Amino acid sequence: MEIILVPGFWLDASSWSEVTPPLVDAGHRVRPLTLPGLESVDAPRAGIGLRDHIDAVAAAVDSAEGPVVLVGHSGGGAIIHGVLDARPDRVARAIYVDSGPLGEGGVINDELPVDGDDIPLPAWDVFEDADLVDLDDELREMFRNRAIPQPKGVAFDKQRLNDERRYEVPATIIACEFPSGMLREWMAAGSPFTAELARMKDVDFVDLPTGHWPQFTRPAELGEAILAAVERTADATAG
Repeated sequence: MEIILVPGFWLDASSWSEVTPPLVDAGHRVRPLTLPGLESVDAPRAGIGLRDHIDAVAAAVDSAEGPVVLVGHSGGGAIIHGVLDARPDRVARAIYVDSGPLGEGGVINDELPVDGDDIPLPAWDVFEDADLVDLDDELREMFRNRAIPQPKGVAFDKQRLNDERRYEVPATIIACEFPSGMLREWMAAGSPFTAELARMKDVDFVDLPTGHWPQFTRPAELGEAILAAVERTADATAG
């Protein structure tokens, strides 16, 4: 199975490096992506928006030989959901890592502090305590040293969706900050935060309690959780 890994804000393909070993060892083809504007701190980011990132991932899907599994962390969850809408017949499963599907008209986060065309990694006190669970001082320093400013347009642009076949694609939610039981309660209550998720017809939930960056705080466990979801997908495809 081909697995395409889409990083969250401020991160490039290398952010998945400690997550991929169990996927590679199991014989899967793994493709972590670096999205436009995230190539380096000095890369141009003017004019790069959400659709550019969706199109970049869709191009990776188009280059694959068969169905793919998409994995999106944080803001990458909104991106892979846009790809589900664009390529519903090419995606075997979508895996949302501490994220979820972003519905029509939603934005990833238009409250982050902006510097021109960039959104630099904010000070830690901008984040909620739940975001930072297990992200100790050493990991925070590592993250800040590798962080690349996010293109403003990706965070601020509205999601545009057209194909309801996206709801038929099997999905897995790897719940970190909020337990899956809480997500289910929000879905049952009709929360706008989970409205798009509630419309997905085949969703598995996996709890991986930690903060918002499990690829740094619990990378081995994240790799195993992704692998389990991929193998369920491969079994279903084979069947």
